[in-house]
Amino acid sequence: MSNFYKYIVTTFLLYFVVGAFVANASHGQELRKIENTAFHRGEKITYRVFYDSYLTGNVNAGIASLEIKPDNEVIAGRNTMNVVGIGRTRGAFNFFFRVVNRYETFLDEEAIVPLLFIRRINEGGYRKSQDVVFNQFENIAISNTATVPVIPNVQDIISAFYYLRTYNYDDAKVGDIFDVSFFLDDSVYVSRVVFDGRENVNTRIGTFRTLRFRPQVLTGDVFSQPYPMTLWISDDKNKIPVMIQSGIVVGSIKMELTEFSGLKNPVSSRVR
Repeated sequence: MSNFYKYIVTTFLLYFVVGAFVANASHGQELRKIENTAFHRGEKITYRVFYDSYLTGNVNAGIASLEIKPDNEVIAGRNTMNVVGIGRTRGAFNFFFRVVNRYETFLDEEAIVPLLFIRRINEGGYRKSQDVVFNQFENIAISNTATVPVIPNVQDIISAFYYLRTYNYDDAKVGDIFDVSFFLDDSVYVSRVVFDGRENVNTRIGTFRTLRFRPQVLTGDVFSQPYPMTLWISDDKNKIPVMIQSGIVVGSIKMELTEFSGLKNPVSSRVR
């Protein structure tokens, strides 16, 4: 069976399971309704990825993008936004550590929670393929390998970012904490996102007023401390990431905004 055929069969089965869950939604909790003024279908944001280490210096390592597909994906009567995240290395960096990653989430338009998550990663020869159906009505996640009870309104690693964009940070103070739970590798984690202040950030496409955050991440083989990452998001209604910088075990990674289109609101945070 070809990989493409396996993908089609798996996706069909996952849609069938989601449909069964939603059809029986009356037996579980109702989904919440979140006011979303930050994003809509058709949005696409693109980044250049840099890697810096003692051995390599600062090199252009790859590109990454997040796109909300323009079509309304209806899953068992629920309107969803299909968000696709892609990251890949390019050029000479492929000889050092080749990465080709693709993530998809089908985000319930009203509740801003995932109904379906698809993960395909290839990092330096390490491959992982995972599909997760979220029964948000009964608080259950079903992956290729396990059925796991989850907390209400659990996110995946892509949808969590979009959910955090719906927050109003106008009155945020340094040290304020915003918690978000997410499901990854058959386990539920709670991440703390700490507000770290406001700052103007220079990029190749202009200078932006930004809100600075320090998301907590899991320590282990990649990250050496719980708060190695800094995230700058535009200080406007869109709240798109302008820059991301993170220390890893060997060196550091930086993502810088290079292009955007289809935003829901004017980019009032760009000062020049």
